[in-house]
Amino acid sequence: MVDVTIPQIGESITSVFIARWLKKPGEAVAEGDPLFEVDSDKASMEVPAPTKGVLTETLAEEGDEIDIGAVVARIDETAEAPEPEAAAPEAEEADEPTSEVRAGPAARQQAKKGGVDLGSVTGTGPRGRVTSGDVRGAKAPAASKAPAPAPAAPASVGPRTERVPMSPLRRTIARRLVEAQNTAAMLTTFNEVDMTAVMEVRKAYQDRFVKKHGIKLGFMSFFVKAAIEALKEFPAVNAEIDGNDIIYKNYYNIGVAVSGPRGLVVPVVRNADQLSFAQTELAIADLATKARDNKLRIEDFQDGTFTLSNGGIFGSMMSTPILNPPQVGILGMHNIVQRPVGIDGEIVLRPMMYLAMSYDHRIIDGKEAVSFLVRIKDCIEDPQRILLEV
Repeated sequence: MVDVTIPQIGESITSVFIARWLKKPGEAVAEGDPLFEVDSDKASMEVPAPTKGVLTETLAEEGDEIDIGAVVARIDETAEAPEPEAAAPEAEEADEPTSEVRAGPAARQQAKKGGVDLGSVTGTGPRGRVTSGDVRGAKAPAASKAPAPAPAAPASVGPRTERVPMSPLRRTIARRLVEAQNTAAMLTTFNEVDMTAVMEVRKAYQDRFVKKHGIKLGFMSFFVKAAIEALKEFPAVNAEIDGNDIIYKNYYNIGVAVSGPRGLVVPVVRNADQLSFAQTELAIADLATKARDNKLRIEDFQDGTFTLSNGGIFGSMMSTPILNPPQVGILGMHNIVQRPVGIDGEIVLRPMMYLAMSYDHRIIDGKEAVSFLVRIKDCIEDPQRILLEV
């Protein structure tokens, strides 16, 4: 009998939520088959079977919060799945449906509260699963079919408030964000960057770049490279605190925000300092595709040393990003807007972006944080600095 445990998801994550089971007790599984899906504050991800056999029991329900390393299921490596029973002849009429409705705890609670028959709700979730949104969109059965009096009374618009349980993912995010602010001396410094030079480089070389590498040259690879140059100059921003010690990291795993079904997630581009611009763009594109398809793996989130968060893709002009422990720095990028700026004694319009650098003041001084952000600004406004490392 093999125990199935909750694997290590990422740094400083101590628990996850069981989102849904993908296998049932009695089902045969092959090694690597997805057994269940978990929610962390970063993303939903599938946990594979560690061996082949038969899933004999599950020890946690959907929606349960489980500690990392805890046993949640058992697989019998020596057992074989029972042969499926022959289908019984169909009865002319069935008093009750024989199939079980696939719905999670939140949907069932919503149905019970609203008096909705789950069997009558069409599920829009994976594999026909009924979501709480499906339940809210369904109508409870009418109590009476008596005709409405004339003139008819105005239709009820329903309750003015609605109480819906937080999803496991949202509960985890809420707890982690509070922990980040309570455990770090977090401050934010701001600057702005003129995107003219980067935009001119992209315009001049985009066609050749796409023809050679099969992918467009975006803005994010410039910021990844600029951040690495700044991290080399200010190594404390690439470090972490462990008790009374500082751990300096001589590698650069950059977390890059990409958009998934549940919002922004931050998988990691590993050893980004060893990648070319094209390799960086391809790595980011691969992570973005995995995020959209909900195929990010546990290891895609591990060992990050610094994070880039891009709220600008949603139109954000300014924000104060929150640290992703144990990292001690995060760069917030925002939308690009034509703004009047003074250049050589003249007022001109330039494509400007606000930058926000949040940092842990326990290890990074204010001067160091400001200088770090200025270094990024200099690299973006003069991209040749990145290539020449000056």
